[in-house]
Amino acid sequence: MKTNLKKASLLLTGVMIGSKLFAQSTDTSATAKDYVRPFSGGGELRTWSIGVHGGLLTPFTIFGRNNRQDFTSPTEQFGYGGYIKKQILPSLGLQADFLRGKLTSSNSQPNAAGTSPYDSYSTKLNWSAALSANITLANINWRHEKPFIQPYLTAGVGNLNYTPRITPVGGQQENFKKTDNGHINELFIPIGLGLKFDLAPGINLDLGYQVNFVQADNLDGYKYGAGDDRFSYAHIGLEFALGNKKKHQMATHNPVSSMRTEYQWENQRTRAELQQQIDAEKAKNAQLASDLATTNANLAKLTTDSDGDGVVDVNDKCPNTPAGQKVDGSGCPLAKPVVYVTEEDKKVVKDAIKNLEFDLGKATIRAHSYPSLDRVAQLLVDKNFSLKLAGHTDNTGSADLNMRLSKDRAESVKSYLASKGANPSRIEATGYGQTQPIATNKTAAGRQANRRVEFTLY
Repeated sequence: MKTNLKKASLLLTGVMIGSKLFAQSTDTSATAKDYVRPFSGGGELRTWSIGVHGGLLTPFTIFGRNNRQDFTSPTEQFGYGGYIKKQILPSLGLQADFLRGKLTSSNSQPNAAGTSPYDSYSTKLNWSAALSANITLANINWRHEKPFIQPYLTAGVGNLNYTPRITPVGGQQENFKKTDNGHINELFIPIGLGLKFDLAPGINLDLGYQVNFVQADNLDGYKYGAGDDRFSYAHIGLEFALGNKKKHQMATHNPVSSMRTEYQWENQRTRAELQQQIDAEKAKNAQLASDLATTNANLAKLTTDSDGDGVVDVNDKCPNTPAGQKVDGSGCPLAKPVVYVTEEDKKVVKDAIKNLEFDLGKATIRAHSYPSLDRVAQLLVDKNFSLKLAGHTDNTGSADLNMRLSKDRAESVKSYLASKGANPSRIEATGYGQTQPIATNKTAAGRQANRRVEFTLY
Protein backbone atom coordinates (compact mmCIF):
# COMPACT_ATOMS: atom_id res chain seq x y z
CA MET A 1 0.00 0.00 0.00
CA LYS A 2 2.86 2.44 0.84
CA THR A 3 4.43 1.66 -2.55
CA ASN A 4 1.21 2.58 -4.36
CA LEU A 5 0.85 5.84 -2.46
CA LYS A 6 4.46 6.74 -3.22
CA LYS A 7 3.91 6.12 -6.92
CA ALA A 8 0.72 8.15 -6.94
CA SER A 9 2.54 11.05 -5.26
CA LEU A 10 5.37 10.90 -7.82
CA LEU A 11 2.78 10.86 -10.61
CA LEU A 12 1.06 14.01 -9.33
CA THR A 13 4.41 15.77 -8.76
CA GLY A 14 5.39 15.09 -12.36
CA VAL A 15 2.07 16.46 -13.55
CA MET A 16 2.55 19.75 -11.67
CA ILE A 17 6.18 20.23 -12.90
CA GLY A 18 5.21 19.41 -16.48
CA SER A 19 2.26 21.80 -16.45
CA LYS A 20 4.52 24.71 -15.37
CA LEU A 21 7.11 23.95 -18.02
CA PHE A 22 4.70 23.66 -20.93
CA ALA A 23 2.44 26.53 -19.85
CA GLN A 24 5.25 28.99 -20.61
CA SER A 25 4.99 28.26 -24.34
CA THR A 26 1.19 28.48 -24.59
CA ASP A 27 -0.34 31.49 -26.34
CA THR A 28 -2.40 33.74 -24.10
CA SER A 29 -4.72 35.02 -26.81
CA ALA A 30 -6.62 33.45 -29.67
CA THR A 31 -5.62 34.03 -33.28
CA ALA A 32 -7.51 33.68 -36.54
CA LYS A 33 -5.51 30.53 -37.20
CA ASP A 34 -6.56 28.91 -33.89
CA TYR A 35 -10.19 30.05 -34.02
CA VAL A 36 -12.97 27.47 -34.48
CA ARG A 37 -16.58 28.58 -34.68
CA PRO A 38 -18.38 27.60 -31.40
CA PHE A 39 -20.66 24.56 -31.57
CA SER A 40 -19.92 24.09 -35.26
CA GLY A 41 -20.07 20.30 -34.95
CA GLY A 42 -17.47 17.69 -35.79
CA GLY A 43 -16.88 18.91 -39.36
CA GLU A 44 -14.31 21.49 -38.28
CA LEU A 45 -12.64 19.29 -35.64
CA ARG A 46 -10.91 15.94 -35.38
CA THR A 47 -13.11 13.57 -33.39
CA TRP A 48 -11.32 10.20 -33.71
CA SER A 49 -8.16 9.28 -31.83
CA ILE A 50 -6.14 6.24 -30.80
CA GLY A 51 -3.99 5.72 -27.76
CA VAL A 52 -1.36 3.30 -26.45
CA HIS A 53 -0.13 3.01 -22.90
CA GLY A 54 1.89 0.90 -20.51
CA GLY A 55 2.17 0.78 -16.76
CA LEU A 56 1.97 -1.21 -13.56
CA LEU A 57 -0.75 -3.69 -12.56
CA THR A 58 -1.38 -4.61 -8.91
CA PRO A 59 -4.24 -6.20 -6.92
CA PHE A 60 -4.02 -3.29 -4.47
CA THR A 61 -5.46 0.21 -4.98
CA ILE A 62 -4.52 3.60 -3.55
CA PHE A 63 -8.04 4.01 -2.16
CA GLY A 64 -7.63 1.59 0.78
CA ARG A 65 -9.50 -1.55 1.93
CA ASN A 66 -6.49 -3.62 0.81
CA ASN A 67 -6.58 -5.58 4.07
CA ARG A 68 -9.62 -7.39 2.63
CA GLN A 69 -7.70 -8.69 -0.39
CA ASP A 70 -7.31 -12.46 -0.70
CA PHE A 71 -3.49 -12.13 -0.74
CA THR A 72 -1.61 -9.59 1.35
CA SER A 73 1.76 -9.15 -0.43
CA PRO A 74 1.34 -7.97 -4.03
CA THR A 75 4.07 -7.53 -6.60
CA GLU A 76 3.59 -4.91 -9.31
CA GLN A 77 3.68 -6.30 -12.85
CA PHE A 78 3.86 -4.68 -16.26
CA GLY A 79 0.69 -4.15 -18.25
CA TYR A 80 -0.07 -2.53 -21.58
CA GLY A 81 -3.05 -1.62 -23.69
CA GLY A 82 -4.66 0.79 -26.06
CA TYR A 83 -7.91 2.36 -27.11
CA ILE A 84 -9.79 3.99 -29.93
CA LYS A 85 -11.99 6.96 -29.05
CA LYS A 86 -14.80 8.90 -30.70
CA GLN A 87 -15.28 12.41 -29.27
CA ILE A 88 -18.98 13.32 -29.21
CA LEU A 89 -18.72 16.64 -27.37
CA PRO A 90 -15.70 18.65 -26.20
CA SER A 91 -16.30 17.18 -22.73
CA LEU A 92 -17.58 13.69 -23.64
CA GLY A 93 -16.12 10.83 -25.64
CA LEU A 94 -16.76 7.09 -26.07
CA GLN A 95 -13.79 4.76 -26.24
CA ALA A 96 -13.13 1.05 -26.75
CA ASP A 97 -10.35 -0.11 -24.41
CA PHE A 98 -7.96 -3.08 -24.60
CA LEU A 99 -5.65 -4.28 -21.80
CA ARG A 100 -3.21 -7.15 -21.19
CA GLY A 101 -0.80 -7.96 -18.41
CA LYS A 102 -0.21 -10.00 -15.31
CA LEU A 103 -1.16 -9.89 -11.61
CA THR A 104 0.82 -11.57 -8.82
CA SER A 105 0.71 -11.64 -5.02
CA SER A 106 1.71 -13.92 -2.15
CA ASN A 107 0.73 -14.82 1.40
CA SER A 108 -2.96 -15.67 1.23
CA GLN A 109 -5.36 -14.72 4.02
CA PRO A 110 -5.97 -17.47 6.62
CA ASN A 111 -8.90 -19.78 6.04
CA ALA A 112 -11.49 -20.92 8.57
CA ALA A 113 -8.91 -23.19 10.19
CA GLY A 114 -6.58 -20.24 10.75
CA THR A 115 -3.91 -21.35 8.25
CA SER A 116 -2.76 -19.77 4.99
CA PRO A 117 -3.55 -22.32 2.25
CA TYR A 118 -1.60 -20.69 -0.63
CA ASP A 119 1.89 -19.33 -1.01
CA SER A 120 1.09 -17.18 -4.04
CA TYR A 121 -0.89 -16.74 -7.23
CA SER A 122 -0.16 -15.49 -10.71
CA THR A 123 -2.98 -14.44 -13.04
CA LYS A 124 -2.40 -13.77 -16.69
CA LEU A 125 -4.75 -11.15 -18.15
CA ASN A 126 -5.15 -12.67 -21.60
CA TRP A 127 -7.25 -9.77 -22.81
CA SER A 128 -9.88 -7.33 -21.72
CA ALA A 129 -12.28 -5.32 -23.84
CA ALA A 130 -14.44 -2.52 -22.48
CA LEU A 131 -16.59 0.36 -23.69
CA SER A 132 -16.14 3.49 -21.56
CA ALA A 133 -17.30 7.08 -21.38
CA ASN A 134 -14.47 9.60 -21.16
CA ILE A 135 -15.48 12.86 -19.47
CA THR A 136 -13.19 15.89 -19.61
CA LEU A 137 -13.77 17.72 -16.31
CA ALA A 138 -12.42 21.21 -17.03
CA ASN A 139 -9.83 23.25 -18.83
CA ILE A 140 -7.02 24.61 -16.69
CA ASN A 141 -7.07 28.01 -18.44
CA TRP A 142 -10.32 29.08 -20.08
CA ARG A 143 -8.51 31.88 -21.98
CA HIS A 144 -6.76 29.38 -24.28
CA GLU A 145 -8.34 27.92 -27.39
CA LYS A 146 -6.25 24.76 -26.80
CA PRO A 147 -5.86 24.02 -23.08
CA PHE A 148 -2.56 22.40 -22.18
CA ILE A 149 -3.98 20.14 -19.45
CA GLN A 150 -7.11 18.00 -19.72
CA PRO A 151 -8.24 16.31 -16.47
CA TYR A 152 -10.63 13.45 -17.21
CA LEU A 153 -12.71 10.63 -15.71
CA THR A 154 -13.61 7.32 -17.34
CA ALA A 155 -16.23 4.72 -16.49
CA GLY A 156 -17.50 1.77 -18.45
CA VAL A 157 -18.18 -1.95 -18.61
CA GLY A 158 -16.43 -4.81 -20.36
CA ASN A 159 -15.34 -8.44 -20.47
CA LEU A 160 -12.15 -9.78 -18.90
CA ASN A 161 -10.46 -13.04 -19.94
CA TYR A 162 -7.83 -14.31 -17.52
CA THR A 163 -6.03 -17.45 -16.32
CA PRO A 164 -5.41 -17.65 -12.57
CA ARG A 165 -2.68 -20.07 -11.34
CA ILE A 166 -2.24 -20.75 -7.65
CA THR A 167 0.58 -22.28 -5.62
CA PRO A 168 -0.57 -24.18 -2.51
CA VAL A 169 1.67 -24.13 0.54
CA GLY A 170 4.36 -26.75 -0.08
CA GLY A 171 2.92 -27.60 -3.51
CA GLN A 172 3.32 -26.86 -7.22
CA GLN A 173 1.67 -24.09 -9.21
CA GLU A 174 -1.54 -25.20 -10.93
CA ASN A 175 -4.47 -23.76 -12.81
CA PHE A 176 -7.36 -22.64 -10.64
CA LYS A 177 -9.84 -23.74 -13.32
CA LYS A 178 -9.31 -27.29 -14.52
CA THR A 179 -11.06 -26.90 -17.88
CA ASP A 180 -10.78 -24.58 -20.92
CA ASN A 181 -7.02 -24.36 -20.34
CA GLY A 182 -7.80 -22.49 -17.14
CA HIS A 183 -9.37 -19.51 -18.97
CA ILE A 184 -12.14 -17.56 -17.23
CA ASN A 185 -14.43 -14.87 -18.67
CA GLU A 186 -16.06 -12.36 -16.31
CA LEU A 187 -17.75 -8.99 -16.48
CA PHE A 188 -15.76 -6.09 -15.05
CA ILE A 189 -16.28 -2.35 -14.48
CA PRO A 190 -13.29 -0.05 -15.15
CA ILE A 191 -13.31 3.37 -13.47
CA GLY A 192 -10.41 5.74 -13.94
CA LEU A 193 -9.04 9.27 -13.81
CA GLY A 194 -6.10 11.01 -15.33
CA LEU A 195 -4.49 13.99 -17.01
CA LYS A 196 -3.63 14.56 -20.64
CA PHE A 197 -0.98 17.06 -21.74
CA ASP A 198 -0.91 18.72 -25.15
CA LEU A 199 2.59 17.90 -26.41
CA ALA A 200 2.04 18.87 -30.05
CA PRO A 201 -0.94 19.35 -32.39
CA GLY A 202 -2.88 16.08 -32.24
CA ILE A 203 -0.46 14.41 -29.78
CA ASN A 204 -1.20 14.14 -26.05
CA LEU A 205 0.72 12.65 -23.15
CA ASP A 206 -1.67 10.49 -21.10
CA LEU A 207 -1.14 9.84 -17.36
CA GLY A 208 -3.90 7.74 -15.82
CA TYR A 209 -4.96 5.56 -12.95
CA GLN A 210 -7.70 2.94 -13.28
CA VAL A 211 -9.44 0.63 -10.81
CA ASN A 212 -11.08 -2.45 -12.34
CA PHE A 213 -13.91 -4.08 -10.39
CA VAL A 214 -14.24 -7.74 -11.40
CA GLN A 215 -17.74 -9.07 -10.91
CA ALA A 216 -16.46 -12.32 -9.39
CA ASP A 217 -14.16 -13.58 -6.62
CA ASN A 218 -11.91 -15.83 -8.71
CA LEU A 219 -9.32 -13.44 -10.18
CA ASP A 220 -6.65 -14.78 -7.80
CA GLY A 221 -7.99 -18.35 -7.53
CA TYR A 222 -8.83 -17.96 -3.84
CA LYS A 223 -12.19 -17.01 -2.40
CA TYR A 224 -11.73 -15.17 0.86
CA GLY A 225 -14.47 -13.04 2.38
CA ALA A 226 -17.67 -11.85 0.72
CA GLY A 227 -16.32 -9.21 -1.70
CA ASP A 228 -15.40 -9.51 -5.38
CA ASP A 229 -11.86 -9.04 -6.66
CA ARG A 230 -10.38 -5.87 -8.11
CA PHE A 231 -7.07 -4.58 -9.43
CA SER A 232 -5.53 -1.25 -10.38
CA TYR A 233 -3.54 -0.02 -13.36
CA ALA A 234 -1.32 3.10 -13.26
CA HIS A 235 -0.15 3.95 -16.74
CA ILE A 236 1.52 6.45 -19.05
CA GLY A 237 0.93 6.65 -22.77
CA LEU A 238 0.40 8.71 -25.89
CA GLU A 239 -2.79 9.68 -27.71
CA PHE A 240 -2.82 10.47 -31.44
CA ALA A 241 -5.66 12.38 -33.09
CA LEU A 242 -6.75 11.03 -36.48
CA GLY A 243 -7.78 13.09 -39.48
CA ASN A 244 -6.75 16.37 -41.06
CA LYS A 245 -3.75 17.77 -39.20
CA LYS A 246 -4.92 21.34 -39.87
CA LYS A 247 -8.01 20.79 -37.73
CA HIS A 248 -8.12 20.98 -33.96
CA GLN A 249 -8.80 17.94 -31.84
CA MET A 250 -12.30 18.22 -30.34
CA ALA A 251 -11.14 16.90 -26.95
CA THR A 252 -8.72 19.83 -26.63
CA HIS A 253 -11.09 22.39 -28.13
CA ASN A 254 -12.60 24.93 -25.74
CA PRO A 255 -15.91 26.28 -27.14
CA VAL A 256 -16.21 28.76 -24.26
CA SER A 257 -12.93 30.40 -25.22
CA SER A 258 -14.02 30.40 -28.87
CA MET A 259 -17.19 32.18 -27.86
CA ARG A 260 -15.07 34.74 -26.04
CA THR A 261 -12.94 35.27 -29.14
CA GLU A 262 -15.99 35.59 -31.36
CA TYR A 263 -17.49 38.09 -28.97
CA GLN A 264 -14.32 40.19 -29.01
CA TRP A 265 -14.24 40.28 -32.80
CA GLU A 266 -17.92 41.10 -33.04
CA ASN A 267 -17.53 43.83 -30.44
CA GLN A 268 -14.71 45.47 -32.37
CA ARG A 269 -16.66 45.25 -35.63
CA THR A 270 -19.87 46.76 -34.30
CA ARG A 271 -18.67 49.26 -31.67
CA ALA A 272 -19.33 52.33 -33.83
CA GLU A 273 -22.78 51.05 -34.82
CA LEU A 274 -23.68 50.36 -31.19
CA GLN A 275 -22.52 53.83 -30.15
CA GLN A 276 -24.79 55.37 -32.78
CA GLN A 277 -27.69 53.34 -31.48
CA ILE A 278 -26.91 54.43 -27.92
CA ASP A 279 -26.83 58.12 -28.92
CA ALA A 280 -30.13 57.75 -30.76
CA GLU A 281 -31.72 56.05 -27.75
CA LYS A 282 -30.45 58.81 -25.45
CA ALA A 283 -32.13 61.40 -27.65
CA LYS A 284 -35.35 59.40 -27.61
CA ASN A 285 -35.18 59.05 -23.83
CA ALA A 286 -34.69 62.80 -23.41
CA GLN A 287 -37.75 63.50 -25.57
CA LEU A 288 -39.77 60.89 -23.69
CA ALA A 289 -38.77 62.47 -20.36
CA SER A 290 -39.96 65.87 -21.60
CA ASP A 291 -43.24 64.42 -22.87
CA LEU A 292 -43.75 62.56 -19.61
CA ALA A 293 -43.26 65.73 -17.54
CA THR A 294 -45.89 67.53 -19.64
CA THR A 295 -48.29 64.59 -19.37
CA ASN A 296 -47.84 64.40 -15.60
CA ALA A 297 -48.60 68.12 -15.26
CA ASN A 298 -51.79 67.75 -17.29
CA LEU A 299 -52.74 64.60 -15.42
CA ALA A 300 -52.33 66.38 -12.09
CA LYS A 301 -54.84 68.96 -13.21
CA LEU A 302 -57.30 66.26 -14.25
CA THR A 303 -57.03 64.34 -10.99
CA THR A 304 -57.00 67.13 -8.38
CA ASP A 305 -59.89 67.02 -5.85
CA SER A 306 -59.38 70.07 -3.63
CA ASP A 307 -62.37 69.58 -1.30
CA GLY A 308 -61.95 65.79 -1.07
CA ASP A 309 -65.57 65.01 -1.95
CA GLY A 310 -64.61 62.38 -4.55
CA VAL A 311 -65.35 64.60 -7.56
CA VAL A 312 -62.31 66.06 -9.37
CA ASP A 313 -62.17 69.85 -9.65
CA VAL A 314 -62.77 69.94 -13.43
CA ASN A 315 -66.16 68.25 -12.87
CA ASP A 316 -67.03 69.78 -9.47
CA LYS A 317 -69.95 72.21 -9.82
CA CYS A 318 -70.07 72.89 -6.06
CA PRO A 319 -66.43 73.33 -4.91
CA ASN A 320 -65.37 73.61 -1.27
CA THR A 321 -68.14 71.39 0.16
CA PRO A 322 -67.63 70.59 3.90
CA ALA A 323 -65.67 67.48 4.81
CA GLY A 324 -67.88 64.42 5.10
CA GLN A 325 -70.72 65.98 3.08
CA LYS A 326 -72.34 63.45 0.74
CA VAL A 327 -72.47 64.78 -2.83
CA ASP A 328 -73.86 63.74 -6.19
CA GLY A 329 -71.90 63.15 -9.40
CA SER A 330 -71.45 66.87 -9.99
CA GLY A 331 -70.04 67.49 -6.51
CA CYS A 332 -73.15 69.16 -5.06
CA PRO A 333 -74.66 68.14 -1.67
CA LEU A 334 -77.38 65.52 -1.79
CA ALA A 335 -80.85 66.66 -0.71
CA LYS A 336 -81.87 65.21 2.63
CA PRO A 337 -84.83 62.85 2.28
CA VAL A 338 -88.01 64.00 4.03
CA VAL A 339 -89.74 61.35 6.11
CA TYR A 340 -93.49 61.80 6.72
CA VAL A 341 -94.89 59.89 9.68
CA THR A 342 -98.71 59.98 9.73
CA GLU A 343 -100.97 59.73 12.74
CA GLU A 344 -102.01 56.29 11.57
CA ASP A 345 -98.34 55.24 11.51
CA LYS A 346 -97.90 56.56 15.04
CA LYS A 347 -100.98 54.59 16.16
CA VAL A 348 -99.49 51.34 14.80
CA VAL A 349 -96.31 51.94 16.81
CA LYS A 350 -98.27 53.00 19.91
CA ASP A 351 -100.33 49.79 19.81
CA ALA A 352 -97.16 47.73 19.51
CA ILE A 353 -95.65 49.44 22.56
CA LYS A 354 -98.85 48.96 24.53
CA ASN A 355 -99.18 45.26 23.67
CA LEU A 356 -95.48 44.36 24.01
CA GLU A 357 -94.78 41.97 26.89
CA PHE A 358 -91.82 39.76 27.82
CA ASP A 359 -91.45 36.75 30.06
CA LEU A 360 -90.49 37.75 33.58
CA GLY A 361 -86.79 38.66 33.83
CA LYS A 362 -86.18 37.49 30.22
CA ALA A 363 -85.96 38.87 26.67
CA THR A 364 -88.52 36.38 25.31
CA ILE A 365 -91.48 38.12 23.62
CA ARG A 366 -94.87 36.72 24.57
CA ALA A 367 -97.02 35.40 21.75
CA HIS A 368 -99.95 37.84 22.16
CA SER A 369 -97.51 40.67 21.23
CA TYR A 370 -96.88 39.25 17.75
CA PRO A 371 -99.89 40.71 15.83
CA SER A 372 -99.08 44.32 16.72
CA LEU A 373 -95.36 43.75 15.96
CA ASP A 374 -96.33 42.25 12.61
CA ARG A 375 -98.08 45.48 11.70
CA VAL A 376 -94.96 47.46 12.63
CA ALA A 377 -92.83 45.19 10.45
CA GLN A 378 -95.21 45.66 7.52
CA LEU A 379 -95.11 49.43 8.04
CA LEU A 380 -91.30 49.42 7.88
CA VAL A 381 -91.39 47.37 4.68
CA ASP A 382 -94.08 49.46 2.97
CA LYS A 383 -92.70 52.91 3.77
CA ASN A 384 -89.00 52.09 4.18
CA PHE A 385 -88.95 53.78 7.60
CA SER A 386 -86.00 53.61 9.97
CA LEU A 387 -86.73 52.60 13.55
CA LYS A 388 -84.97 53.19 16.84
CA LEU A 389 -85.70 50.73 19.66
CA ALA A 390 -84.84 51.87 23.20
CA GLY A 391 -85.07 49.26 25.97
CA HIS A 392 -85.67 50.32 29.61
CA THR A 393 -86.13 48.57 33.00
CA ASP A 394 -87.08 49.48 36.57
CA ASN A 395 -84.50 49.50 39.34
CA THR A 396 -85.18 45.97 40.53
CA GLY A 397 -81.87 44.04 40.53
CA SER A 398 -78.37 45.26 39.77
CA ALA A 399 -77.68 48.06 37.28
CA ASP A 400 -75.45 45.79 35.13
CA LEU A 401 -78.12 43.10 34.91
CA ASN A 402 -80.80 45.67 34.00
CA MET A 403 -78.55 47.19 31.31
CA ARG A 404 -78.05 43.78 29.69
CA LEU A 405 -81.74 42.90 29.96
CA SER A 406 -82.86 46.19 28.34
CA LYS A 407 -80.36 45.70 25.48
CA ASP A 408 -81.41 42.05 24.98
CA ARG A 409 -85.13 42.99 24.84
CA ALA A 410 -84.50 45.70 22.26
CA GLU A 411 -82.45 43.24 20.20
CA SER A 412 -85.20 40.62 20.56
CA VAL A 413 -87.75 43.04 19.06
CA LYS A 414 -85.30 43.90 16.26
CA SER A 415 -84.76 40.22 15.45
CA TYR A 416 -88.48 39.58 15.34
CA LEU A 417 -89.15 42.52 12.99
CA ALA A 418 -86.27 41.38 10.74
CA SER A 419 -87.75 37.89 10.61
CA LYS A 420 -90.93 39.47 9.23
CA GLY A 421 -89.13 41.18 6.36
CA ALA A 422 -87.96 44.48 7.87
CA ASN A 423 -84.46 45.66 6.87
CA PRO A 424 -82.24 45.07 9.95
CA SER A 425 -79.77 47.72 8.79
CA ARG A 426 -82.49 50.36 9.29
CA ILE A 427 -83.30 49.25 12.85
CA GLU A 428 -81.21 50.52 15.78
CA ALA A 429 -81.51 48.63 19.09
CA THR A 430 -80.17 50.28 22.26
CA GLY A 431 -80.47 49.41 25.95
CA TYR A 432 -80.56 52.03 28.70
CA GLY A 433 -81.30 49.83 31.70
CA GLN A 434 -82.74 51.74 34.67
CA THR A 435 -81.13 55.07 33.75
CA GLN A 436 -84.18 56.76 32.13
CA PRO A 437 -87.30 56.09 34.25
CA ILE A 438 -90.58 57.78 33.25
CA ALA A 439 -92.28 57.06 36.62
CA THR A 440 -91.34 56.39 40.22
CA ASN A 441 -89.84 53.02 41.03
CA LYS A 442 -91.38 53.15 44.54
CA THR A 443 -94.76 51.82 43.38
CA ALA A 444 -95.69 48.72 41.40
CA ALA A 445 -97.48 50.87 38.80
CA GLY A 446 -94.40 53.09 38.38
CA ARG A 447 -92.08 50.12 37.99
CA GLN A 448 -94.49 48.61 35.42
CA ALA A 449 -94.35 51.86 33.40
CA ASN A 450 -90.56 51.91 33.51
CA ARG A 451 -90.29 48.38 32.07
CA ARG A 452 -90.76 49.25 28.39
CA VAL A 453 -89.31 49.29 24.84
CA GLU A 454 -89.83 52.61 23.06
CA PHE A 455 -90.31 52.75 19.27
CA THR A 456 -89.26 55.87 17.29
CA LEU A 457 -89.94 56.13 13.56
CA TYR A 458 -87.75 58.34 11.37
